[in-house]
Amino acid sequence: MHKLQRGPAPACLGNYRHGRDQWSDMLPTPTEKTDEIWPALEAMQGQRCAYCEDGISNGKRHIEHFRQRTSSRYPQGTFEWSNLFGSCDRLTSCGKHKDSCGTYNHQDLIKPDEEDPERFFLFVSDGTIQVRCGLAPSDVHRASETLRIFNLADKHGPLRYMRKRAVVGYLQSADEIRQIAESYPMEDWLPFLQEELASTAHLPFATAIKHTLTPQGF
Repeated sequence: MHKLQRGPAPACLGNYRHGRDQWSDMLPTPTEKTDEIWPALEAMQGQRCAYCEDGISNGKRHIEHFRQRTSSRYPQGTFEWSNLFGSCDRLTSCGKHKDSCGTYNHQDLIKPDEEDPERFFLFVSDGTIQVRCGLAPSDVHRASETLRIFNLADKHGPLRYMRKRAVVGYLQSADEIRQIAESYPMEDWLPFLQEELASTAHLPFATAIKHTLTPQGF
């Protein structure tokens, strides 16, 4: 999970209104499903899940309502652009796990287009995620709840091993950067680090790669 920049709302959302229309009204045929919404989501988050950062593609993704659109939760957010993200279709994590894990306070969740998740989380090269030290107790609670509700930090779940596989190829680069940094001024190694970060920023699990190359998470 990393900071996202939300762009303008897709024009099609203006054709629908809570109380008059249903989300299913936007899905006339399997080939026309929300065709205008996905490009806007991809402009914000790339072809990656907004929560776990795994790559997503047609057939392995769904449009996710951050605040659930059920009648007992937040139905008025059904067509609200700020309430929509693209999520992977994995049942054991992310959007679908959130919607099956029971009652929770949505204000406890870190919303990646409004807050920077890197302020709360540290990705470790073994594939795990840790809550950062030094946070206020309220932020520790929110970080822990976000990991729990989206099931991002299961030590024995698939996401840990997927992140670990994603970063293993960068461990040597990280070690080389650390060794150079111990002996040479910043201007000698910072361009190499910046080039590595730029070249990996679009990849699945880019934040885990970033924190492997820069363990302090800067």
